[in-house]
Amino acid sequence: MGAHVSKKSATGTSSSPSISLKETQQIITELNAYEAACRSDVDLQSFDATLHARANNVISTLAMGVEVRALSFDTLKEVTECLLEMNQEVVKVILHCKKDIWKNQELFELVEEYFENSLQTLDFCAALDKCLKRVRDSQLLILVALQHFDEEDEGVEENRYEKTLEDLKNFKEAGDPFTEEFFKIFHSVYRQQMLMLEKLQAKKMKLDKKVKYLQTWRKVSSVIFVATFAAVLICSVVAAAITAPPVAAAVAAATAIPLGSMGKWINSLLKNYENAIKGQKEIISSMQVGGFVAIRDLDTIRILVDRLQMDIEELMKNADHVIEGDEMVKIAIDEIKMKLNSFMKNVDDLGMQADNCSRDVRRARTVVLQRIIKPPHNQ
Repeated sequence: MGAHVSKKSATGTSSSPSISLKETQQIITELNAYEAACRSDVDLQSFDATLHARANNVISTLAMGVEVRALSFDTLKEVTECLLEMNQEVVKVILHCKKDIWKNQELFELVEEYFENSLQTLDFCAALDKCLKRVRDSQLLILVALQHFDEEDEGVEENRYEKTLEDLKNFKEAGDPFTEEFFKIFHSVYRQQMLMLEKLQAKKMKLDKKVKYLQTWRKVSSVIFVATFAAVLICSVVAAAITAPPVAAAVAAATAIPLGSMGKWINSLLKNYENAIKGQKEIISSMQVGGFVAIRDLDTIRILVDRLQMDIEELMKNADHVIEGDEMVKIAIDEIKMKLNSFMKNVDDLGMQADNCSRDVRRARTVVLQRIIKPPHNQ
C-alpha cells in the first residue's frame, strides 16, 4: 500500500508482542522498498490502490462487527475471499522460483555441441599442420634448386642446370599442398562455428528475457509482502471482533507471521534464480567469445592460405619457364628468388596463425569449463 499504509502499524505498541525489534526493522525495510517501487511503477500503483480499497472495505465491514463483538458469516466469507486472492499471487511466484533452472537441458546440449565443434576445429588445425609440412617441403625444394642453379650457372652448356631442373620438377610434381579435402574440412568447421554463434545468440536473448521477467518478479515480491502485511492487519481486526476465545486465538496467531523473514526468504529465492541466470549467461558469453575468436582465426588462416596459393602458382609458372628451357631462364630464376621472400614470410605467418588458432581454441575450452565448474554464487 505504498503511501497508504502507515508504518506506525509496524512500529507502534499495538504490534504483536511476538514480533521482535529485528523483525520490525525487516518489516520497515520491506515497506520502504515497496513505497519506493510504487513511486516509479504504474502497475504497482494500480495494485496498491486495489489492495488498499479491498483492505479498507474488509476492515470497514469488520468494524461494524466489532461494535457488537460479533461477525456474520457473510463478513467472514468476504475476509476469506480477500485473503485467498492475495495468497494466490504468493503461490504463483513460489512455483516459478522453485524451478531449478540451472539444470537446463537446452544449455547442456549447447555446451556439448560447443565442445564438439571445438574438437573439430582442433582437427582442422592438425590438418593445416600437415599442409604446412608439405608447404615447407616445397619451400626446401625451391631453396635447393636455387643453390644448384648458382653452382651450375658457370658450368658447361651440356647438361647445364641438370640438378636445378630436377629440383624444380619435383617441386612441380608436389603440386598444391592445400588439397580439396583440406578446404572441405575448413568450410565444414567454419559453417559449424557460425551456426554455433547463431544458437548462442538465440539462447542469450532468451536469458535476457528471463532477466526482464526477474525484474517483474521482484516487483511481485514487493506486492506479495504488502498483500501479506494487509492480510495480517485484517486478521488483527478479525481477532478483535470475534468473541469466541479459541477462534480469536487462532486468528490472532496469524498476526504473528514473521513478515520480515518471509520477505527475506522470497528475496533469497529470487536471488538464487538471478544467480542461476547469471551463471548461464556467463557460460553463454564465454562460448560466444570462444566462437568469435575461432571465426577470426579461421578468417585470417583463409587469407594467408590464399596468399600462399598465389605465391605457389607464381613459383610454378616460373619453374615451367626454367624446365622448358626458355631463353629467359635467368630472368625466371630471379623471379623465383624475389617471390620466395614473400612465400617464406607467408609460410611463417600461417604457421604462427595455426598455432594461435589451436591455442585460442584450447584456452576457450578451459574458460568454458571453469564457468561450468564454478557454481552460481551470491553477489
